[in-house]
Amino acid sequence: MPVLINTFWTLLGLIVYCYFGYPFLVKALSYIVAKPVAKDDFEPEVSILISAWNEEDVIKGKINNLLALEYPKEKLEIIIGADGCTDKTVEIINAVNDPRVRCIEYDQRRGKMTTLNKLVKEAKYDYIVFTDARQFFDKNAVRQLLANFSDKKVGCVSGELRFWEKEGATAKGVNLYWQYEKFIRAQESKLGSMLGATGAIYAIRKELFREIPENIVLDDMYVPFKIIEQKYRAIFDESAFVYDEVADNPNEEYRRKARTLYGNYQMFGQFAHMFNPFTSPIAIQYFSHKLLRVLVPIFMIVLFVINFFMLSEPLYWMMMGLQILFYTMAGLGVLARGKKHVILKVILKIVYVPYVFCLLNFSALSGLLRFLRGRQEVTWKKARTVNARNR
Repeated sequence: MPVLINTFWTLLGLIVYCYFGYPFLVKALSYIVAKPVAKDDFEPEVSILISAWNEEDVIKGKINNLLALEYPKEKLEIIIGADGCTDKTVEIINAVNDPRVRCIEYDQRRGKMTTLNKLVKEAKYDYIVFTDARQFFDKNAVRQLLANFSDKKVGCVSGELRFWEKEGATAKGVNLYWQYEKFIRAQESKLGSMLGATGAIYAIRKELFREIPENIVLDDMYVPFKIIEQKYRAIFDESAFVYDEVADNPNEEYRRKARTLYGNYQMFGQFAHMFNPFTSPIAIQYFSHKLLRVLVPIFMIVLFVINFFMLSEPLYWMMMGLQILFYTMAGLGVLARGKKHVILKVILKIVYVPYVFCLLNFSALSGLLRFLRGRQEVTWKKARTVNARNR
């Protein structure tokens, strides 16, 4: 019994630390050892890179959005790599009458990482902004990103992803989770470096780019980590932002999150040395924010199972009851999702947090299984049809 008791409270403590203790810790440390960025007016020449596959529904709007940025026209180029497109993406890009826009077409689809490697080599300028085809930039986003490079210690800058308001339990839960995640990134950035950029908007010094292995699925983690290895900072700037539409389909969110967590396991293998607190500037963040986060679903399962063997004491009856209540609320979220009855809408407002929490942790478990089986394609399937307001 003592072993079970110690295991129970250790696992519970790690879960609480991961989701509550660590955010409090980095917030407190940000007041004590903050490293301000010497951000100043800085408008260098910049190459904006997009890896695109069958984006005919959004690519014209994206190009128009980038051409309308408040940034000196003569200092901007937009290079789009058409990765084996089979729709009208290439035709639409080539129809754009602007010398700043280039399309590089690849006949065979090889995946985002291979395309990005090629685009970086094609880029003329010393600063690069990576983005995706779907999200829309704020007009000052690029200017705000690049201003951070006036600080010579900054090698990578991530912008902020903002979601348009949308009803639905999954949408509200994902949006709440993303607000929580951005808070942590902001505090980590103040301490030195964040652990991953926002793939829809991040910038780097071209000289610090290292070729991405083609089997990697998260360029927005691999690229910043490689820059941190070179003793530069990877920071978060919430004044540079893009807009997107949050997912309200649990299957879509599950697929996206499972892929992301699969990518995290890849990073643990690629950057195992970054866990060493004596040599790594991000060791505590890496352990607390990334490793513990993917272990939580395993902790939750073990916690539930061993609780069955501890029911001889009232305290552990209560703990089992709380776990059952939590998972019941998550289950109600699944059953009530998408239903329009007034009572079910009220239920969803109560249960959407445990529902999305369990959805995300189930996705993390799925990501682990994919990693162990090696079953994750490097090519990406489009998530959803984009709302008309994005076109």
